[in-house]
Order: sequence, then C-alpha cells, then structure tokens
Amino acid sequence: MPTALETLVKILRLEREQRCSDTAVEGGLGAYSRVWEPDARRQARNGEQQQLVDELRALMQRYSSTEQQQERAGQVQYMLDRILSRVPSRSQRAGGTTSRKTSQRGNPRRERRQGRDRGERPQGQSRRTVRATMPDLEQRKTLQRPPRRPRVPQDAEAVDKTLGELKQPVTALKGVGERRAEAFARLGLRSLGDLLYFLPRRHDDYRQVCYIGKLEPGMQATVIGEVEKTGVRLVAGGRRDFHLTLQDESGQLDAVFFGQRWLGSQIKPGDQIVLSGHTAEWGSRLQMSGPEWEPLETENLHTVGLVPVYALTEGLQQRSLRRMMRDFVDDLTGRLPDYVPEATRERTELADLGWALQQAHFPDGPDHLRHARDRLVFDELLQLQLAVLESRREWQASPADALSISDDQLKALQSVLFAFNLTASQLRAVADIRADMAAPVPMNRLLQGDVGSGKTAVAALALALTVLAGKQGALIVPLSVLAEQHYRTLSATLARMPDERRPRVALLTGATPAAERATILEELASGALDVVIGTHALIQEGVNFHDLGLAIIDEQHRFGVQQRKALRGKGRNPHLLMMTATPIPRSLALTIHADLDLTVIDELPPGRKPVQTTIIEPVARERVFSFVAAELARGRQAFIVHPLVEESQRIDTRAATQAYEELVQVFFRYRVALLHGRLSAAEKDEILASFARGDHDVLVTTSVAEVGVDVPNASVMVIEGANRFGLAQLHQFRGRVGRGEHASTCLLIPDRDEETANERLEALVNISDGFRLAELDWEQRGPGDLVGTRQSGGSLMQLAEYISPQLVALAQREARTINAEDPALALPQHELLARRVSRLRDARSDIS
Repeated sequence: MPTALETLVKILRLEREQRCSDTAVEGGLGAYSRVWEPDARRQARNGEQQQLVDELRALMQRYSSTEQQQERAGQVQYMLDRILSRVPSRSQRAGGTTSRKTSQRGNPRRERRQGRDRGERPQGQSRRTVRATMPDLEQRKTLQRPPRRPRVPQDAEAVDKTLGELKQPVTALKGVGERRAEAFARLGLRSLGDLLYFLPRRHDDYRQVCYIGKLEPGMQATVIGEVEKTGVRLVAGGRRDFHLTLQDESGQLDAVFFGQRWLGSQIKPGDQIVLSGHTAEWGSRLQMSGPEWEPLETENLHTVGLVPVYALTEGLQQRSLRRMMRDFVDDLTGRLPDYVPEATRERTELADLGWALQQAHFPDGPDHLRHARDRLVFDELLQLQLAVLESRREWQASPADALSISDDQLKALQSVLFAFNLTASQLRAVADIRADMAAPVPMNRLLQGDVGSGKTAVAALALALTVLAGKQGALIVPLSVLAEQHYRTLSATLARMPDERRPRVALLTGATPAAERATILEELASGALDVVIGTHALIQEGVNFHDLGLAIIDEQHRFGVQQRKALRGKGRNPHLLMMTATPIPRSLALTIHADLDLTVIDELPPGRKPVQTTIIEPVARERVFSFVAAELARGRQAFIVHPLVEESQRIDTRAATQAYEELVQVFFRYRVALLHGRLSAAEKDEILASFARGDHDVLVTTSVAEVGVDVPNASVMVIEGANRFGLAQLHQFRGRVGRGEHASTCLLIPDRDEETANERLEALVNISDGFRLAELDWEQRGPGDLVGTRQSGGSLMQLAEYISPQLVALAQREARTINAEDPALALPQHELLARRVSRLRDARSDIS
C-alpha cells in the first residue's frame, strides 16, 4: 500500500498534467490536505518528517487561493522537489539559494544538449567531471575529530562475555533461522563477529541524487524515478538482457541489465526505484549499463544519515537486512571493548572502536563515515604490522649460519660473472644482501626492482656467494617455463666461476622425468648439487637438502605463507631473499612486509630501449591489427591482452576467448595461441614455453601475462580495455616487450571514454618509472589489490581502497612503538590486542 507521501506525489503529477487547474483530487488540494494530514503525520518517523508534513499541508491549503497558473506550477514543482528531497525548505534557504522556477526550466535535457552543441559547460567544470547533484540539503557541521566516549573500565568478566557473544553463530540473532543463516554463509558470515564487520559496500545519500535531465555521459550517478517501461531483448549468443526506461520530472534514462531477464518479475512499470551506475551515450539516448538498483524507500529520503547498501545473495533483501543490522549494531557497539591500548588512541586521536563500527554501518554524515573508516583501516594496518613483526621475531630467534666472503672475493666474483658493470642500485642491493648473510641472524629481505632492472644478476651473485661459503642455494619460481628460463640464465652465469669453485646446477619441476628427479633428490641430499632452480616441486615431500644456506623466492606474491615456511624448513633456518618486479609504494611495502628488510633497485641498466606507448581509440582497432601484422611480417611476435576470459553479463568489454576466435581469422597467416587463468598449470606452462620458443606468433591472453617469460622477440603489446587495469598492472604488461634488440610498442585501447581513466593512461604514456606509476596508482585508485591477494597472500583489508599514506605512516609509528615497548604483547594493556593479532596469524593470511 503506498504511503501518504507516495500518494501525494501521484496527485501532484496529475495536477501538473491537468495544467494546475486544482482538479486532480475532488475538492482541490486544500480540501485534500485535511484528509491527507492524519495518515502522513502517523507515518512520519522523525521530527524532520513532521516538519515536512506541516509545510506540505500549509502549501496545499494556500494552493487553491493562488490565481496565477505559473505560480501554481511553481508550487506543485516545489512540493514534488521537497518530497523527493531535491531542494531544502524555503525557510532553510532564506539566507542563501533561491528556489528554481519551473517556468524557467524548459526541457533541461534539451537545454543541456543545445548548450553542449554551442560548446557551453558549467563554469569551472569539464564535461567529464561535472556532477549533476541537487543542492546539499543538510547544513551539516564538519566533524573535525571523532567524539571520545568516557572511558568506563570494564571488568574482565564483562569483556569476556561480550567477546564470547561475537563467537556465537548468526542464528543467535533474533530473526535469523537456518535459511537466512545459509544465505549469510554464502557471504562468508557465520558468527556475530563476522556480521559486525560486514560493512556496507557503499552508502547512498538520497539528498544528493541527480536529476536525470542534468546527467552527462561519463558520470557516476544516483537517480530516483518512476519506471516508465520494461522489456527483455535477445542478443547474440542467446543472452537475454532486461531493459527499462526511468523517468523523473526532468527527463528519461535507459538502463540495461545484461543477462538478467528475471528482473522483469521484480521491476514493473510504475515502480519507484533508485539506480546507481555509470552513464554513457547509446545512440541518441543516455544509458546506464548494469547499474545497481533497489526499490525506493520513502523513509530513506528523509533520514539524517547516509543509507547503507549491503552485499546481497539469494534469501536476503536490502530493506530487512538494514533493519536487522541497525538493531544488532546499535545493541552491540555500545558495550564493545576496545582492543587498541588507550595510550595509542590518545596519541592518534582516532575514534573509539564501538563508535567507529556504528558509524561505518549507519553514519550520521560524510565526516562521521570518514572518521569511522580511518579508525577501522588503522586497526587492520596495525594488526597486520604487529603480526608480521611477531613472525619475524619468532623466526629470527633461531640463529642462522653466517656466510661471509672478503672484499677481494666479491670483486673477483663480479668480474668473472658479468661482462658488464652493475648499476649503483644493483651494487647497493648486493651490499645489503652480503651484510645480512654475514650475520648469524637469518636474512629476511625483499628485493624490489622494476621489470628489466637486473634482479636476476643480483640473485646470481647471492647464489655464488653462498656456494663460495660452502652452502647450497635454491631459487623457486611459480611457473615451469620461468624456472627453465632462470635455469638457462643462471647456469650460464655461474659456469663462469673458476673450475675449482664452479657449482653444479639442476632444474627440478613437475615435468622433470622420474629417473632424473631421483638423481637430483639424491645429489641434493648428499651435497653433490650446489644450486637447484625449480617450482613448487622444491617444497614437496622427499626433497631434502644437505645444507641449504640461501633460499630465493622470485615473484614472491605468488607463494603463500605455508609454501614459504616449507621452503625454509628444508634447511637449518636458511637466509631468505624474496624478489618482486611489481613496484609497491615504499610506505605501503613497509606495512605489508613489516617483517622484511627492503631493498629497491630503482634504475635500469644503460642501453635498455624504452617501449613506445600510445593510446588508441577503439574505432581505430583495424589500424592496430595492421600494425601488428606488419611487425609479424618482420618476424616479431605480439601479445594481445584482454581484461576478461569470457564475455560477461555485467561488464561490457571484449573478452579473450571471443577475441581469440576473431583474431585467428584476422591473422590467418600466422599462428595464434590463447592463454588464460582457467587453464591448468601444465597447459599454461606449455603455451608460454611454445610462445617463448617462437612456435606461436600472437598470444591472446588475460592478466596471466602480467608476470611471464622473457620473450626478446616480442615487440608489440596490445591491451584491450586498458582503462580497466591499474597503472602498476599496465606497467607490468608493458614490461613483457622491449626485452630484446627490437624497438617495441605498447598500444592501449580503452573500452570507454572516461576522464579519470584517460588521465591514468596518459600517465603511462609519459612515465616509464614503475615506482612513480605505483605511487600515482595509489593516489588515484587506492592500493586496491596491492594489499590483497597479489601482495599479502590473503585479503586482509576490507577497506583497502581507503588506505592513505597518512594512515600507513600512523600505523607504522604506533606498531613500532608498541613492538619496542612490548614485543610479545604480554603487558595487561595489550591483552586484547594480542588476541586480535593471534587470531590474524592463525587465519593463515600470508604475513611471513
């Protein structure tokens, strides 16, 4: 049944259609106000809604006495805008903005298009950055710092009781039965603690929704309107897309939901809904593709705070979930013990934990939400650093064998191993590693270096140093083909050592024949082998070293904590060197890898040719294919990268499998291969190896190619949907070419025109330094997967996108302060913090 406000909206729209003749309802609006008011007042949920009812009643009563049609039209529009929270009340605006007159509005969409045709745009705003939001209705006070609750000491029993509650299953919550518990389980929510930290995906502020007529292509916007029509359309491949047209007083907007024909049973013409998504021009009309939607809840239009939007699954509805979460969060956060020590909270001036969680779910305003997120992000960063520092402390409690060589030996090694001079950055890296290995404490160092910066040369020198000291060395990599590449390179380099010191080097992968494998294992155990290079096969049962002194892990983010521990367990606490070609901003690296000493190779060897990088519009794709064909005709090879494996029902972009079928026809004179993450490890290895050997000319791939083999003959990298990748990832793709003597090119093809994405791509064109690009990526997009599975081995950060350099520095400072005062977290004030850190370590996140 519609609410009183919803009914009034329909009556006002009818009144407008009837030329404001006061005939939309019998007796006129003045008489109707007396019938309408009791229901509206009963449904009002707060003082603000009561004031709205008073204002609307007075406006309706004055409406019949207004004689001018133009003035009546303005009153009708004002009442509609007030109900939909598009303008503040006239009393609120008495000292500021004047109200809009409907007579002056005309057709906003037509005016926008005409203005654009004349080259006009709002002063100080570009076409892509203009954000067509209504005036902010709230004169909200800026919350400079979060409020601090009086600290009431909680006895140990009360604390344990509350913490025990958090361990209870979700079925302990009123209204959660087995069916809803199953739905929560699909979202990974099994306990009340999981539910407490089940933060909204976003918050909608219905007071800042957009008029449809004010929308521009390339905007991220939220609109409210009435569904005018719906339909299902059959597209190529048998997919059925659901389409709708939404309208408000200012215009119409189309929306398409890929492959979601079932929405026809949920969204009907006449429904009031909210759409949030990205706008684009489709033909002559504006459209949102795959937007998020939900039914309009009138009560949300008049709430003081922001409206949370949670992730859903079958069996959960947004409205009922919000109500349940409101009761649950309000009940628990007021008595939640804060595990961050009081001294830390005082120094950081961050919010209390209970307040932060309450505001993270149901914020009183944007500033409240920002302070809440700051506290929760700080917590995760602090726990992460303390956990990895604890891992370091435990590991380094056991001594390692000190491996040292003289300055003369080091100089002699460098001269025989390399026919070139190492760069200053490489020499600093060698000095760091040599100093670490000469100490009786196990080295735990991360070597960061851009693609082509010479990390392998540093690794070769470290292995040679290990052999000279009478120990064995091991290098482990994620792919067999990469292991073979390192084996060829390192074998040739180490073979230059003097005869009496020349090491025996072996390759061990899953593809190693059984007889050869047995020989390698026997010689590793006896000490006859000095260096072994391999994949995960090195950490399997039955692989034993005689005396492992150094373990090197390349592409370290591809290995989990248990795998790293298994490799270290092959020796008596060996020295550990981890390498990565993925640039990480320094401050972020010192957080994620707080247990590691960091060395950065920040310069490239002289003579390396830069890769020419160019942005190409999608309409010029044929020119790209012609360029690729010309390079292939010269005997070169090409990568063509796509963001998706297969066509998506939600993301409108080219996918690798469909593109492969097309490119086989385009490059019919050449050999085209397809590589993606759904293939088995053996299949991926074989395809990469064949491409490296030159058996294929074109490799159509997904992000699997980000870390890959050295293919000196590859001279072209084409990246489709380039706007969908981060700068750091794009830089890694680009690093796959330009590794040989041939001039190389990287062509970026975005799949949509978007100012932010274009700025990111322009940065890639102009900057070749991977570390500068990583910093820019952090500033523009947040750390994203830099702190997710790719870097830390487990998705520790729910709020990763809100990490800032300031919060990282703050958490680093406090972690070091706490660690210096109480490394084992044994003091009473650190008891709750110790529990949290222990739980994090037990979760098997990669914090080694």
